[in-house]
Amino acid sequence: MRRLRILLLGSGGREHALAWKLAQSPRLEALFASPGNPGIARHGLVDPTLDILDPEAVVAHAHARRVDLVVVGPEAPLAAGVADALRAAGIAVVGPSQAAARLESSKAFAKALCDEAGIPTARWARFDDLGAARAHVLGLPLPVVVKADGLAAGKGVTVAQSHAEALAALEALAASGETTVVIEEFLAGEEASFFVLAHGRTAVPLIAARDHKRLLEGDRGPNTGGMGAIAPAPAFTAAQAAETMARIVEPALRTLAARGTPFSGILFCGLMLTREGPKLIEFNVRFGDPECQVLLMLLKTDLLDLLEATATGRLEGLVPRFRPGFAVGIVVAARGYPDAPVKGGAIEGLETCGATVFHAGTARKGGQLVAAGGRVLTVCATGETAAGAAREAYAALERVSFADGIFRRDIGRSEGGTAA
Repeated sequence: MRRLRILLLGSGGREHALAWKLAQSPRLEALFASPGNPGIARHGLVDPTLDILDPEAVVAHAHARRVDLVVVGPEAPLAAGVADALRAAGIAVVGPSQAAARLESSKAFAKALCDEAGIPTARWARFDDLGAARAHVLGLPLPVVVKADGLAAGKGVTVAQSHAEALAALEALAASGETTVVIEEFLAGEEASFFVLAHGRTAVPLIAARDHKRLLEGDRGPNTGGMGAIAPAPAFTAAQAAETMARIVEPALRTLAARGTPFSGILFCGLMLTREGPKLIEFNVRFGDPECQVLLMLLKTDLLDLLEATATGRLEGLVPRFRPGFAVGIVVAARGYPDAPVKGGAIEGLETCGATVFHAGTARKGGQLVAAGGRVLTVCATGETAAGAAREAYAALERVSFADGIFRRDIGRSEGGTAA
């Protein structure tokens, strides 16, 4: 049995979940993480000084620690070309090239690929001129969707209920320095996040999760990086999974390969389950956060085996196994999130709350765990039903002391379903 030395890049709840799951593998020799967080530090050696957006620095860091496999958690290093540099240095990596990562780093690129590959998605238009974008949006029916073309940490999207709101969204994007915007028709239905392991033209499906992006109960309020998730997505059927593979995943991989930019890594399809079938909202090129946390709560197969197979192109015949039942993850954010989260609030009770808690924006200050970011924790639990998993997660959350914490109280509670 070959044991591996792994470098994990990232510092959020997703990366803590990856570290937690990798640490369970008998094949793990050593885990290094940068920048990391206090939760990740329980499973490996954390170095917060590495600039994970500097490809040469990441390669040197990996060489110095004799790393066998690099797992890239967030999207920004992939957009910066970190995976390209690692492959050029002969180091295996989970994550696509900079060219293939444009599926996420440019909404217009992804939409154009959908058109080329015949992938079902919303009608759209790209604009580099604010005046032309304003004129276009005023002629569209409502609601209308306004998106930043580039990376926006899950928050560069406005579903405008009025033309005034759409115009304000365009003004805000222009003021932030975004020079390209994508305007789309609104798709009605239920959302699902579908994940596959991919290498070249080969794809292995995982399961779908349901993410809740809005800040407030009832899916109201501003978009965030994600306030909670449930897996498997109760509304997503086996037939819809097969249709997504055939009409979205496989055409995307074929098109990228034909262009000479084959994809290798985690392909995340953000879907709307419409009356006409699943339609693509957006591609991402890594695990979602908080979807990753709930997926890994249910995963039975050794994660290290799956990620190594993804990086080395040995996916053929792999069938990942998941536990029956559901997992629910409740994101706890700092008061003021997403605009101006309050930092420094003390956090206690995580070890005795009775749930699996993944750290995101946390830090140690004089021995005390404190909030250090917008999304601070993901409190996760499993159950035979979605409602049962939610009850366990919320009961545990009541035992956590974090005065500045805010969270939604409806994650998993409105989704019916029993495990298939």
